[in-house]
Amino acid sequence: MLPIESLIKKLITSSKCEVCGQHYEMKNIDVLGHEREIWFLKIRCSACHCESLMAAVIRENRLAEFVTDLTESEVRRFKSTPEITADDMLDMHNFLKGFDGDISQLLS
Repeated sequence: MLPIESLIKKLITSSKCEVCGQHYEMKNIDVLGHEREIWFLKIRCSACHCESLMAAVIRENRLAEFVTDLTESEVRRFKSTPEITADDMLDMHNFLKGFDGDISQLLS
């Protein structure tokens, strides 16, 4: 199996069956072929055994599109702020774990 096929199968496992909502398993995903950046797959749900065909657009060597609900001014404002680190997240987790108050007052 080509590395790109393995990656596509891994990505598809994050999808759920439209019938029962179960996540697909890699062993039940077959790559039928591709035409340029459109890949064709046959998928079978391991829970309800429903079979589906899927077409996925996979663009190699391209930057991901920047999708956000922030306004342009918010993007500019947050672009210059320091990155949130794992330690920052751990500190916040520890703070909130022991927090016994009104979260809306804390955030205002």
